Amino acid sequence: MKKVTIVCDGSSLGNGTVGASAGAVAILTYVEKDGRRHNRAVGEYLGHATNNQAEIIAAAIGLEMLRYPCEVEVITDSRYVVETQSGRYREKKNHEYWQRLREAAGRHKVKWTWTRGHDGHPVQERCDQAAKKIASSGQVDDQMLEAVVKTLPQSS
Repeated sequence: MKKVTIVCDGSSLGNGTVGASAGAVAILTYVEKDGRRHNRAVGEYLGHATNNQAEIIAAAIGLEMLRYPCEVEVITDSRYVVETQSGRYREKKNHEYWQRLREAAGRHKVKWTWTRGHDGHPVQERCDQAAKKIASSGQVDDQMLEAVVKTLPQSS
């Protein structure tokens, strides 16, 4: 099984208000045995959604990009996602979002890892910036996502 790392983040500008606008981004990294690194970024514009909903979708879109069953470490700054997926929190709301994430994760062996947001994790910081850009522009810009990938550190 391939080992893949997904770093993801969601953003809801105006979270909890009528005019909220949300975006989600995941950056997938696969390192071959010879050390060659492959990165890919994927994003989704969610329209009116909360920050928690955007965080769930960020993880889902990363997992949905995987074509084959993989061992995956999902790294997120959302305790809500990590604790719920680890079974320590119950799914009280956002059931359709959790369903999408369950379906995306179903065929993979997933390890859920929390990282502190805005604390210098270079890939997480780029996810955060890209999710905010998607939320503010109201669309996914593939060129912006490609530019994010090009600025990633070559080691983590």
